[in-house]
Amino acid sequence: MAHPHIHPHDENHLSSSAVLQDIVIGLADGLTVPFALAAGLSGAVNSSGLVITAGLAEIVAGSIAMGLGGYLAGRTEVEHYDSELKREYAEVATVPEVERAEVDDLLAEIGLSESTRALAVHELTADPDQWVRFMMKYELGLEKPDPRQAPKSAYTIAGAYVVGGLIPLSAYFFTPTPAEGLVWSALITLVCLLIFGYLRSRLTGQPPVWGALKMAGVGSLAAGAAYGVARLIVGWDFLGL
Repeated sequence: MAHPHIHPHDENHLSSSAVLQDIVIGLADGLTVPFALAAGLSGAVNSSGLVITAGLAEIVAGSIAMGLGGYLAGRTEVEHYDSELKREYAEVATVPEVERAEVDDLLAEIGLSESTRALAVHELTADPDQWVRFMMKYELGLEKPDPRQAPKSAYTIAGAYVVGGLIPLSAYFFTPTPAEGLVWSALITLVCLLIFGYLRSRLTGQPPVWGALKMAGVGSLAAGAAYGVARLIVGWDFLGL
C-alpha cells in the first residue's frame, strides 16, 4: 500500500540563519563601539558619571541606528525582489520565446539532454507563475524574502546592540574613577569578545580560536585608538578638561 509523502515539520533554516546573523551584527558592534567610547572618555574625564551618561546615550543612539539599518536592509531586499518579479512577469508575457530559450540554457548547464530539456521546458512554461518562480530562483538566484523579516531584524539587532553595549559600560557603575572602571571594563569586554568570537566562529564553520583572537583584537584596537586620541587631546588642552 502506498503512503503519501508527508512533511511533519516546517523548514526554518533561513529564518534561523537570519536571526543568528542579526544577533551577531548587533552584539559585535555593541561590544566594540561603546567600549571604545568609554575607553576614550576614560582618558579625557575624571567622572565616571560622565562616562556612564555618554555611554548610555551612545547605546540608545547606536541601537536605533543599527535597528533602522537592519530594517532598511530588509525592506530593500523585499523591494528588489518585487521589482525583479514584475520584470520577469512582463518578459514572460512579452518575449516568451526568449524566456523559453533562457530556461533551456539553464537546464543545459546542469547537464540535461536535449530531449529531456524539451519536455522540461514545456512543463515549466505551461504555468506562468511556475515559470516566473523558476526564473527568479535559477536565473536570478533570488529567494522570496519574508516581508516580516525587516521589523524582526530591526528589533533583534537593536536588542543585541543594547545587550552588547551594557557589558563594557557596566564596570563604570561599580568603580569610583574612570581609570579603575576602564581596567575592569577592558577585562570584562576582552573575555566577552573572546567568548563571542569563539562561538560565532564555531557556528559559522570558521577556526574558533582564530575567530576569538580576531574579535578581541578588533575591540582592543578600537578602544586603544580612542583612548590614545582622548589623551592626546587632553594633552593639548583642546577641550579645557
